Amino acid sequence: MECRVLQTVHERNPFDFDFPIMFIERTLAVLDQLRIQNFKGWQDTGVIRMAPITLFFGANSSGKSSIGHFLLMLKQTIESSDRKAVFHPGTVNSPFRLGSYRDMVFGNKPDRMVAFEYRWSLPNRLKIVDPLSEQEFCGDTLAFAAQAGLNPKRHSLIVDRLQYRFVDQGEDSLAIRMMRDSSSKSTYEVETELYPLTRYHGRTKSVGAPVRFYGFPDEIFAYYENADFVHFLNLWHEKLFHKISYLGPLRTRAERLYSWGGFEPDSVGYAGENTVAAMLSARDRRINLGFNMVKRPFEEIIARKLMQMGLIDEFKITQISEHRQEFEVRVRTRGSNKWADIPDVGFGISQVLPVLVQCFYAPSGSIIFMEQPEIHLHPSAQSALADVMIDVINSRMGGKDRGIQLIIETHSEHFLRRLQRRIAEDRVPTEKVAAYFANVSGSTSKLEALQLDEFGNIKNWPKDFFGDEMGDILNQAKAAMKKRMQRETNAESGA
Repeated sequence: MECRVLQTVHERNPFDFDFPIMFIERTLAVLDQLRIQNFKGWQDTGVIRMAPITLFFGANSSGKSSIGHFLLMLKQTIESSDRKAVFHPGTVNSPFRLGSYRDMVFGNKPDRMVAFEYRWSLPNRLKIVDPLSEQEFCGDTLAFAAQAGLNPKRHSLIVDRLQYRFVDQGEDSLAIRMMRDSSSKSTYEVETELYPLTRYHGRTKSVGAPVRFYGFPDEIFAYYENADFVHFLNLWHEKLFHKISYLGPLRTRAERLYSWGGFEPDSVGYAGENTVAAMLSARDRRINLGFNMVKRPFEEIIARKLMQMGLIDEFKITQISEHRQEFEVRVRTRGSNKWADIPDVGFGISQVLPVLVQCFYAPSGSIIFMEQPEIHLHPSAQSALADVMIDVINSRMGGKDRGIQLIIETHSEHFLRRLQRRIAEDRVPTEKVAAYFANVSGSTSKLEALQLDEFGNIKNWPKDFFGDEMGDILNQAKAAMKKRMQRETNAESGA
């Protein structure tokens, strides 16, 4: 299989970073695997297979939300202006705040290290060329692992180690790592596998500390003649996390009027506050949905999905006056011949609207983490929402797959049941769905992968997965029988 050249450099200034990154801009990223250790309630999640639709179920306080929150913490760290912050705990404007390291580390024991690893696939097989030997290193996947914690001498966060692996068809193509000297906070050694690094004459072996939790420092380019490719690794890591968006479990209430000055938001916002602005800025988009290859306008897609979920008959956004940049969202609910403002209809519509808009508004290659997208929806609408998610991962725009990945924390049995049905109907293959059940065992959270077969069956239903349904049915029957017997006894005794 042919590789696409990522970087070819022969002679340049070691501090000149102006080399081609065009293929970084064009490729999409999908998380394949994730593992987290010593974070919040998780001593070890184990290896989590990530699919286009990845679901996390579990009881309250079981740790299921913490998995997505960990990814968001890494995202806000990468997007922070502080290059020295290993983990950014969040600010008042962040979706959540983690507090101190003691608050986030498992068991609140600061002597423990938080460790994590993940792997993400590249749709294009890329190639790195060693400028000295001209040897080629191809890869279709990148893997990253790191460990960080408190420096006991200075009580500050430090990266203990980090490692990247460039993987091609399941085999390591090259690997590079930084490891901290245990006797020092800022002294690190660099090691590689399969790729021989060559130091400039007279340079010492040590380089500076990593940037944040993932980045090789600029000093590495001054110490090694052929370390140019690590800048690509830094950039690609940043591109991955820039693609992650988050929608929380409590969305903003609907308004009667929305002001829009023509700006195009990055997303609908953590609480859906930019939903209407996103819809208005996307009016010219055309998207193909799943098995139906007809291109449809963005607003029509949203209206159709609301209709298919049984929530409305019609939907529109109108400008109240050509002289005012204010808009109103109006709907005609099922069975009604009158239009109503969205605040005057069921609360569930305003809560699910940001979910639908974000799913179809997000740029190609996005990873969307949502908490309880089904909140405030009737069971039949929760089932229909699963069909929407299938359409999302199969959608196309501009003749290409959008490549959307959905990470969903949910409590909805109806959502899962509909996915099981669609798997049996061959509407979605099992490899495109991964489902997990989180529970607490002793002092740690445990994660169990649900084994879905090609018929949509779950082979290993956890105990009390959606409560004790059979127990409720049995005890209801017993109580009903007891009540009937008591009434018959009373009738016979004349009471």
